[in-house]
Amino acid sequence: MSALQEDGRLVLTLDAGGTNFVFSAMRGAREAGEPFTLPSRAHDLTASLATIVTGFEEVAARCGAAPAAISFAFPGRADSPAGIVGNTHNLPAFEQPVALGPMLEDRFGVPVLINNDGDLFAYGEALAGFLPDVNRLLAEAGSARRYRSLFGATLGTGFGGGIVHDGRLHTGDNAAAAEVWALRNKLDPSSCVEDAVSIRAVREEYARRVGIDPRSSPEPQAIFAIAQGAASPAAAAAREAFRRLGELVGDALAQVVTLVDCPVVLGGGLTGAASLFLPAVVSEMNGRIRCGGRDIRRTHLRVFDLEDASQREAFLRSETQELAVPGSGRTVAFDPHKRVPVGVSRLGASRAVGIGAYAVAVDRLDGRAEG
Repeated sequence: MSALQEDGRLVLTLDAGGTNFVFSAMRGAREAGEPFTLPSRAHDLTASLATIVTGFEEVAARCGAAPAAISFAFPGRADSPAGIVGNTHNLPAFEQPVALGPMLEDRFGVPVLINNDGDLFAYGEALAGFLPDVNRLLAEAGSARRYRSLFGATLGTGFGGGIVHDGRLHTGDNAAAAEVWALRNKLDPSSCVEDAVSIRAVREEYARRVGIDPRSSPEPQAIFAIAQGAASPAAAAAREAFRRLGELVGDALAQVVTLVDCPVVLGGGLTGAASLFLPAVVSEMNGRIRCGGRDIRRTHLRVFDLEDASQREAFLRSETQELAVPGSGRTVAFDPHKRVPVGVSRLGASRAVGIGAYAVAVDRLDGRAEG
């Protein structure tokens, strides 16, 4: 991270929402000036593209310097390495593929990097957030263990993900890695897990349990407040809505860590209620299944909730054993437990995405990324 902080190049960024586009710039992995907002013009492609160009022109002018690159996340699933966006629900103008990256490269004459927010969130947390914090805790506890990879999951309007392996963002051969949203819903295998892991899902589950129209269901912040209140049917329904969210997130993440074996960090709007669902996430990941007629652990890993003081202490506690080497008088150290920590963003999703976007741009400029 220190090298990024010392980098003087200017990178323009964009937070693309269905209502507004928020433009900003970064230098040294920090914001260079105040962000500003323009309406996204989400239903008019020509107007929306013009807004994007105008916004980047304005942010560069405010910074008083030419950008070295443009790097940002854009919703939808198309071809990020080629700079093609599309298939996005909250920006109807981009329903069909649009060569946004090449258009901006033609206009500004600099590399344009477009990724999904899950990738950039994971990269930011790996470089400057959750991953270095985990390794700091281990160092302070006198442990020799260190982690080099991270899975980041975002919980908000949808369920996104990103993989960082050995300090590098892993997007896959088709730029389709970490699409955790598409895993099966444990409680309804005919549907994707994202249908049950989102702001909308929490509102609908709460509405179902209290018997109201989902359209009149409160936002998750209000449901969280209800859950914290005095014992009542509404409070019980609110707590169960979040517990159910945690169960389904945990089921998806159990599959993820079985494949990638690394710490997991959660971010996004729903993590404000992590105290209500993170225990269920970890419980599900530590659950058991039937295999070969036997009852076994769901994964080879022991998962720990780093937001819980007792579990954090257990995670950091050394349980190293000394094993005798057969035919020799010496011993070797052995830790019988394969451990995975799970916790909440240390940076906040927005800042993590910004740092990730900056790092992706610097990687490209310095020849550490293809494309």
